[in-house]
Amino acid sequence: MALITSISGIRGTIGGKVGEGLSPFDIVKYAAAYSKWFLQQNYPNKKIVIGRDGRISGELVQNIVVSTINAIGIDVVDVGLSTTPTVEMAVVFEQASGGIILTASHNPKEWNALKLLNNKGEFLDATNVQMVLDIALEGNYDFVNVDDLGSHIKNTTALQQHINAIVKYPLVDVNAITNKKFKVVVDAINSTGAFAVPELLRAIGVDDIIVLNGDITGNFAHNPEPLPQHLNELCSEVVKHKADLGIAVDPDVDRLCFVTEDGLLFGEEYTLVAVADFVLKHKLGNTVSNMSSTRALRDVTEKAGGIYTPSAVGEVNVVNKMKATNAVIGGEGNGGIIVPDLHYGRDALIGIALFLTHLANENKTARQLRNTYPDYVISKNKIDLKEGIDIEKVFKHIKTKYKKNPINTEDGLKIEFDNDWVHLRPSNTEPIIRIYSESSFATTANNIANRIMQDINEAI
Repeated sequence: MALITSISGIRGTIGGKVGEGLSPFDIVKYAAAYSKWFLQQNYPNKKIVIGRDGRISGELVQNIVVSTINAIGIDVVDVGLSTTPTVEMAVVFEQASGGIILTASHNPKEWNALKLLNNKGEFLDATNVQMVLDIALEGNYDFVNVDDLGSHIKNTTALQQHINAIVKYPLVDVNAITNKKFKVVVDAINSTGAFAVPELLRAIGVDDIIVLNGDITGNFAHNPEPLPQHLNELCSEVVKHKADLGIAVDPDVDRLCFVTEDGLLFGEEYTLVAVADFVLKHKLGNTVSNMSSTRALRDVTEKAGGIYTPSAVGEVNVVNKMKATNAVIGGEGNGGIIVPDLHYGRDALIGIALFLTHLANENKTARQLRNTYPDYVISKNKIDLKEGIDIEKVFKHIKTKYKKNPINTEDGLKIEFDNDWVHLRPSNTEPIIRIYSESSFATTANNIANRIMQDINEAI
């Protein structure tokens, strides 16, 4: 059993002893801590939006969270089965002052999580998350009497409001998409993408839709992270149905990747690249991705006359950097698209709409579109650390060895070698250093990673 508290929220496996997993006691503890933090902000509207993905434990966790918040005296707007970006936008739609998304994103079915939002529908930053954790550690809560309990209001229109906002987004061209008569296969991974993605597709002019794993059971048909090794069925079905495109999302529909008409992966790193390319053709500006993401975004941005800026890994960090640089598009190489003038959150639905508009306007197949972008390969590795290893000393050794190269120390170490790079960062949850390297050739990317791992062992 596991319970992890971090900037990404309160995440754990269902069951086990209190404090060792996401038990009912732990759910109450952290829901109450967030509620107390919420009241300390003195927001004018004492209202919190709650939504969940299709996990087996979702309804159980939701009932506990809603009851706890009501017992603190705060009203709840319950959007039920939903997507992460829909809940984020619903905070604004409902003029609420906070939100909790109940999802463990790409984690397996035994996991769930409380992901905490502020009054803008954005994830809490590190400072405010720490305040919530400190309150939980203190464990001092005041629950209201029976006359002051919060209300529980059901909202069944949040997804439609979200989709309406996407349809009205200036760069989404419904006519162009409709005229192409796209056939699309969707891998909904037995969660809320099963209804959210088809509803979005129909709204933007796609009627020929085949849905795989469309029963919302939470029994994921395969590992729910949309990585190449998990998408063999989608690749096969795209070819079988002679579809124009395959779409895969994660259980809470904030990550996105595509399969081309020939059954090959477009590449999750290139989801953001393609969407950014389209946005930059219509809106000159800057871009941001985390520094473990492909250099191709920098290439596309600079070609368009914009400035690319890397951020530390993590959605909150990407958003903060986007705000600081006034970026017009940003996200993460894991298929997370952030369109700031819609909302500051990863959103697969707006990503689908913009990608299909781009595909329609370019008058290319998905494979032809992919071939227009630089071809980089990322090698992902890790090295285990024995207890007591001084990571700062290790990083200082590496930094000294490569002092003649451009180095970024904002999040671990990122070292550039002309167009190639390597990024080393210690894990927040396990004793390892993650090592991501990129080059135009897989052999070179692997060689860079192996060389750095030798350097780390040398430092140790």
